[in-house]
Amino acid sequence: MFQEIFTQDFWQNVLTRFVDWIVNEGPSILILIVLLFITLKFLNIFIRRLNKILIHRATSSKSLDTQEASKRINTLLSILKGLGKIIIWAIFLMIIFKKFGIDIGPILAGAGILGLAVGFGAQELVRDFISGFFILLENQVRAGDVAIINGTGGLVEKIELRTITLRDFSGVVHVFQNGKINTLANMTKEWSAIVFDIGVAYKEDVNEVIKVMQEVGEKMVNDPEYKDKIKEPLEIFGLDKFDTSAIVIKARLKTIPGEQWTLGRAYRKRLKIAFDQRGIEIPFPHTTVYWGEEIKPLELEVKK
Repeated sequence: MFQEIFTQDFWQNVLTRFVDWIVNEGPSILILIVLLFITLKFLNIFIRRLNKILIHRATSSKSLDTQEASKRINTLLSILKGLGKIIIWAIFLMIIFKKFGIDIGPILAGAGILGLAVGFGAQELVRDFISGFFILLENQVRAGDVAIINGTGGLVEKIELRTITLRDFSGVVHVFQNGKINTLANMTKEWSAIVFDIGVAYKEDVNEVIKVMQEVGEKMVNDPEYKDKIKEPLEIFGLDKFDTSAIVIKARLKTIPGEQWTLGRAYRKRLKIAFDQRGIEIPFPHTTVYWGEEIKPLELEVKK
């Protein structure tokens, strides 16, 4: 047997069979490969078209928030696209196996048994998929949201059935397994808000301070640059607490999702300018340095 392998006739016979197989099955396999790429391309086009149609309908509907609907649509369609690719590749591989004369029945049966064994051994993986399914079903978080996951905050870049990818303010990418997410806080769902704790000196008139804060808030609401980003006028809750060196007045500004930080910075800037113009003092800590009795560097003699 081993001697036959090294003979010229053996390799000629192998080459002849291979050429015959290429001639008979090659065109059909080539057609299958072309159909595979066409199908994947069609899937991408279909997902893009469906995305545009759904977003257009969401934009036309007055009862839906366009930004919220867009996040939901993009997240679900990305999952649908991934599942579609898996199904297409699975069908392609099964047909290829059949072309090679490989019986896929035992393979599928073995895969089922292997999947059952993996299911018992990889309970964590199964838990990730189940958790990811319920995150999508309950619409807890979407791609494009700003969220805090397990104490880490950032922009949700990608949601998959097994993981969530988060990029923080410094650009660091964090990947969380869905089954290991203990706390999830969505900061940009439906609407957002920025809370202000404005501290002023004890000597200031509280009513005057509140009046200035309201005026600054009204000007922002009427400003073309910001009015479309503000959902409700500034809410001032009043004097919130007596701090060490200031009285604190609490207020809140409701915004569209994700704009609370930009509007918060703009409001603080305008409020500082308004306080300066009205002479309202914003206190800050003072430090006294004690040099000791022997040094007395600041003792001055008064000449008469």
